[in-house]
Amino acid sequence: MSGQLGGYVSARWYAVTETLDELNGATSGSVCLPQHVDWGPRRPFDLADDADVAVMYERVLRESQSVEDLRAYLNANTLCRLWSALVLPRQARALWEDRFRELRSAAVV
Repeated sequence: MSGQLGGYVSARWYAVTETLDELNGATSGSVCLPQHVDWGPRRPFDLADDADVAVMYERVLRESQSVEDLRAYLNANTLCRLWSALVLPRQARALWEDRFRELRSAAVV
């Protein structure tokens, strides 16, 4: 059983942008994610509440299958600010930190 899980984890694909500048998602108000990103009951995420934003960012980073989703729902400054608090699969975190050194630095803080 663990061999199957390891195979899935190592084969799992995560979307990553070329630059953080592409991430221009909203920073105020509320956001409802599309069903292909957030499978649960549709609910708005309050962008004034860091805990809500963290949950939303975790879902977007884990479930987005396109860079367009990342661009639409993530904001670079918010991502950098919350990075160390986000609960992400190890492979997803490594992909983002390998591409963006500033995230690696934020994770150490």
